[in-house]
Amino acid sequence: MKNEEVMEFTTADAVVKELKRAGVEVAFGIVSIHNMPIYDAILREGSIKLICSRGESGAVNMADGYARATGKLGVVITSTGTGAGNAAGSLVEAWAAGVPLLHLTGEVASSYLGTGRGYIHECKDQLSMMNGACKHAVRLMKPEQTASVVSNAIQQALTAPSGPVSLEIPIDYQSAIIEDVSLERIQMTASYSQSTILIPEQIVAKIVAARRPVIWAGGGVISSNASQELQKLAEVIGAAVITSQSGKGSIPEDHEQCIGHFAAYESTKDFLKKADLLISVGVRFRGNETSNWKVPVPEEHISIDADMKAINRNYNATYGLVGDAKEIVEALVQKLKEKSVSAIPSYVEEVRSLRDEVRTQLRETLGPFEQLLDGMREILPRDTILVRDVTVQANVWGSRLFEIYEPRTSIHASGGGIGQGLPTAIGAQIGCPDQPVVLMAGDGGFMVNVGELATAAEENLPIIIVLFDDSGYGVLRNIQDAAYGRQVAVDLLSPDFVKLAESILFDAVRIGSGDEFVSELKKAKEKRKPSMIVVDMEAIGPMAKPFGGPPGAAEAFKPKKL
Repeated sequence: MKNEEVMEFTTADAVVKELKRAGVEVAFGIVSIHNMPIYDAILREGSIKLICSRGESGAVNMADGYARATGKLGVVITSTGTGAGNAAGSLVEAWAAGVPLLHLTGEVASSYLGTGRGYIHECKDQLSMMNGACKHAVRLMKPEQTASVVSNAIQQALTAPSGPVSLEIPIDYQSAIIEDVSLERIQMTASYSQSTILIPEQIVAKIVAARRPVIWAGGGVISSNASQELQKLAEVIGAAVITSQSGKGSIPEDHEQCIGHFAAYESTKDFLKKADLLISVGVRFRGNETSNWKVPVPEEHISIDADMKAINRNYNATYGLVGDAKEIVEALVQKLKEKSVSAIPSYVEEVRSLRDEVRTQLRETLGPFEQLLDGMREILPRDTILVRDVTVQANVWGSRLFEIYEPRTSIHASGGGIGQGLPTAIGAQIGCPDQPVVLMAGDGGFMVNVGELATAAEENLPIIIVLFDDSGYGVLRNIQDAAYGRQVAVDLLSPDFVKLAESILFDAVRIGSGDEFVSELKKAKEKRKPSMIVVDMEAIGPMAKPFGGPPGAAEAFKPKKL
């Protein structure tokens, strides 16, 4: 609601004015004595919805999930010192995933900065802490510069390679009375189209000559909204499409040319050894997705990325095309159509065969969990947003065999940290209220941010939590068994999750069979209420083959000489 009381224009008002000008509709966070003026300014302005989390870590994850699911800027507001520190781990996740996010944090009064006198919430060097967790961190040095500093922070967060930007504002500055400045950014860049992007002829010639092309699609395809263009490119040249974890949804995973997130599989490695051209689009080539860069790639490699620093960072490229993936791929497609390039039917059939082979191999390891996988994909709509915390079932089949058909409907922990799934799913559901949002989580990680159940209930969000309960850290159990033949610090006491969820207005049930799971998932989908299905892992039974973590994980922890 808007307060009709006439007030002086302050730094906090300038912050909110810039947020509104940037199209911000939602902000996440926790109110504090060191951000209260900003919260009050949001209340008085009236157009930005505030989502009150139960912890700063969760608040950042919510803004992160919101941004990934919508493609919009995520905004989070935290307190100073400990509050900013609590946010840091989740900011690292947003940085790892390249999520456009603005983190607004308070700071001690300007006269006490760096004095070490013990001002409440004081941190020795908060700016350096934030800079280490973010793409960039900046402190407001002069209240009169608020509009330009906030506007620049937003632009930095959104500019490729996108990422979180932290802006700290001393508490005394937040209430400072300043002039209301009208700030407008004049765009001087040219308007680009496929006809003005010049693709070097030698690159076009390499693609035309390729008989066994492979496209490796990453998160940059999603962030640049280049999915349709990438699918056209794949179809024009008949390429196999491998996706990174972040690139899931770059092409519908039921497409016959989509190998998917199977790069580190031996069959895929053998296939890549015979490839004669790789076109990578917005890919980071993470270590855990490439067997620590042991997955072979062709010598001929065209790398497309918005980040010039990404070229040759992990795999050498023959050619680098730096810029917006959507525009570059669209221009490539147009050039190739002029050359009358067409797919080679025998190669496309080979791609289709590999696609089936790797899926069959993985299915054979699932045992009773295959019924859960198939039930989820059959029951849930194609536009369901699947959020995956770090847990065995999410890693094994949630990230590979559960097919993703649309961009921005697959969200996972890029940095590998556990416990961020619940608040991330909350943010995704806030951003996409009409789409189903399903979270896959394990009991160990779930307890990290379990308090955010209250946030989901307070907002009456119809998220469906599928909680795999094995009373411990399942992935680490398997790695320890393989590395040492024993386990340590991996067994956990689980609460009665059904009672816990019901106490906070969730519909909850515990299941012990695949048939029960399918039945309860159907009910949860229809109810559109906060719901939790607790999967009793012991009752379901073991997988046909235990998951031992990423390739080589156990070997890495065995004693050895360096």
